[in-house]
Amino acid sequence: MSNTKFTAKEWDELRAAFSASIMVNTSLSSLAQNLDGPDWPVKAKDETAAKYVELTHGELLEMLALKGIPGHADLLYGILKETLAFDAPFGDMVEQTQVAAQKDNQLLKNMARLGIPEGFPVTLTALGADTLEFCKMEKLGTLGEFAIFAQNMSQNVIVGGDFRRLLNALSHIDEQTVSEFLPFRPGVKGLHLIECLAQLSRKPDAATKVPAALEYFKDDLAALNDETKAGTPLSRLLVVLHDPAAEKAVAELLRPHLKGAAQTEKKSGGLGSLFGWLKK
Repeated sequence: MSNTKFTAKEWDELRAAFSASIMVNTSLSSLAQNLDGPDWPVKAKDETAAKYVELTHGELLEMLALKGIPGHADLLYGILKETLAFDAPFGDMVEQTQVAAQKDNQLLKNMARLGIPEGFPVTLTALGADTLEFCKMEKLGTLGEFAIFAQNMSQNVIVGGDFRRLLNALSHIDEQTVSEFLPFRPGVKGLHLIECLAQLSRKPDAATKVPAALEYFKDDLAALNDETKAGTPLSRLLVVLHDPAAEKAVAELLRPHLKGAAQTEKKSGGLGSLFGWLKK
């Protein structure tokens, strides 16, 4: 059995501290990539610290031997210890509960000011494929989970792309940039179905996500149906997008779900079609 540079007592202290960390279910490969040292050899998404922190020193060595990486115990110890060191100077292991993180999370406070719900699914945002894959890997299913994760890593981990841009936008309440990634309407609190469908319509997998968007924004959908039933043309309701191409795309997605829109368009008849042709 392989020897280690750390003792059984040191391992017990580390695993006890790490079991309370918010990073316990993050893949070891991701943790390693955020440090300056070597990568963890096993790339599986479920290869997390949680798999090891319940093991004794002896059980840890046996587990690594069975995986075919018997000489990697010191690397694992180093990854976990350095990750915890981010939370406090000189490697002090400070336990942070999720409740405390939520209470002091400025991103969550800013989201509340903008009327952005914590439970909004990340999959319904306009974040790029790479960022969505990262969120999936880290099990960040909602904007609230995104905010908590970002607060715990933003000072010590370099992230880029859409993740960084949305993080900065929420940190500085940059409504215009927020609207690029979330179905947010600058100057108006909350998230909106029309903007959500406009963003989803630009994605190749729009068809699979539209039903989830309609379900999440079912109150918005009902309101749109009432307005179109009352005689308001759907085209007038979509001008908030200020983008003719987006308005057309959203109209095509909404029409099958709005009985009122069909009735209004039927009443307008050929005259409405004529006006539409003249506008072109």
